[in-house]
Amino acid sequence: MNDELINSIDMDLPVYQIGAVAEMLEVSVHTVRLYENEGLVIPYKKDTKHRLYSKNDLERLKGIRKLIKDKKYSISAIKALYSMIPCWALKNCDQIERDKCPAFNGILTPCWTVKNPSKPCDLEDCRVCDVYKLNYNCDKIKDSIKKLK
Repeated sequence: MNDELINSIDMDLPVYQIGAVAEMLEVSVHTVRLYENEGLVIPYKKDTKHRLYSKNDLERLKGIRKLIKDKKYSISAIKALYSMIPCWALKNCDQIERDKCPAFNGILTPCWTVKNPSKPCDLEDCRVCDVYKLNYNCDKIKDSIKKLK
């Protein structure tokens, strides 16, 4: 695939298979699955259960790898970082919704990893949610949170 074709692909379009993602990140397929199981990334799953990743997913995973390799963050630390993103502010949840929400009340729970049938966004696909998409570039999370004030 040439660079021009790669650059023309929609950033959210799931096109990369898990093996290709693992190869690009220089990790094992098992490591990519671990990140998924820990709630750090949400791949698109075809009806056949095959995982596909977008360019944005790849950027997210690159950021995760950078935090782990360069900053020595653990997976738990990354989850804690993601849990600090104020989804309740971005989604305009009222206090009653916040009081019932495990993402609002938890310390290691990114909102896209919790099941809360009473939350307003429960029917939304987390892959396309602004809160989840905010995390594509780990370096920009803090800047994005500052803008909410």
